[in-house]
Amino acid sequence: MNKVILHKGKEKAAWQLHPWIFSGAIKTVDGKPTNGTVVKVFNVDKEFVAYGVYNAHSRVAVRLLEWNQEFPIDERWWRHRIQRAVALRTHLLTDQNDTVRLVFAEADFLPGLIVDKYGDFLSVQIHSSGIEAVKTIIVDELVQLLQPKGIYERSDLNARQHEGLPDANGLLYGEKPSDFVDVIENGIRYQINIIEGQKSGFYCDQRDNRSLTAQYVKGKRVLDCFCYTGGFTLNALKSGASAVVSVDSSALAIETLQKNLVFNKLDAAVHSTVQADVNKYLRQLGEEGEKFDVIILDPPKYAPSRSALDKAARAYKDLNRRALLLLESGGLLATFSCSGAMDIDTFKQVVAWAALDAAKEIQFIRQFSQPEDHPVRASFPEGEYLKGLLVRVV
Repeated sequence: MNKVILHKGKEKAAWQLHPWIFSGAIKTVDGKPTNGTVVKVFNVDKEFVAYGVYNAHSRVAVRLLEWNQEFPIDERWWRHRIQRAVALRTHLLTDQNDTVRLVFAEADFLPGLIVDKYGDFLSVQIHSSGIEAVKTIIVDELVQLLQPKGIYERSDLNARQHEGLPDANGLLYGEKPSDFVDVIENGIRYQINIIEGQKSGFYCDQRDNRSLTAQYVKGKRVLDCFCYTGGFTLNALKSGASAVVSVDSSALAIETLQKNLVFNKLDAAVHSTVQADVNKYLRQLGEEGEKFDVIILDPPKYAPSRSALDKAARAYKDLNRRALLLLESGGLLATFSCSGAMDIDTFKQVVAWAALDAAKEIQFIRQFSQPEDHPVRASFPEGEYLKGLLVRVV
């Protein structure tokens, strides 16, 4: 097996079970491993560190998999890891919920692999060359474990470019999902688009937060920004909101939300949709003197990396400032960031700055995070990406 030798002292993070070896930490590579090949990693004193997957194209040159030298990375190893990840989540699958993340990359010791279950279908994303090399094994194990109607791949992410991989979308097994697949989350039914929808088809990472936010909306006028296919909107309507306005720039998202409204037999008379740029629409609402009781901000990732954090902080601040201007005393803002580069303390500071600029006094009354099927491995804090705050205007 090919060997990777690290520079002196560069094994410390790896021995603490962090799964990434950066290219600058590598002293020599013995052999000529191709991208996606399993290698043995040693420190400069030739002591075994871990098994990992090598990729010369990537800044993360080795993604570590296993720290016990007695457990080589073979087909049985890959199947065991898939089995373990799925087993840890089976309790989340009920008659009220059939949308679950079954595999969450590094958190499940499977760096570069995302598997989401949407009803009878699985949606798979592959970000790394190591997972790409064993795709057939992974698909076969998922079929044996879950017997899905179909498995569809949505590997069309920037991360693949960093691994030297082209985009890959298409059917991997069974039946191709229809344009709209029926699923249920928190007892609410959705029709989602696996093939063309954002990410892998649906944002199941907000499952808990939708339910928590809905506890505050009864009898309230709600503005749901970046509503996508209606997760927060439908929970708000089901929980008795007096009116909900849903805003998104995507025509497909708005179309799907309207289908979901009918699907759940919710009162369309108290709901309206707006296809618009959220920032521009918030500015327009401010100019018109509109006010809401509850506002939800669930924007896309503004900070894909730490280098983009300053620019992202300004964007988050301006967005939250515009929303706070539409709230009066007692009003609530549920605001989120899915940027892994922004931690919760930084996010609090950004929202505090937004409140100062909006001349609003605020209180943080709840913190939101990602659900248990998106766990954060203790040795990989980078896996904690979703955070949110429930803010009350005093």
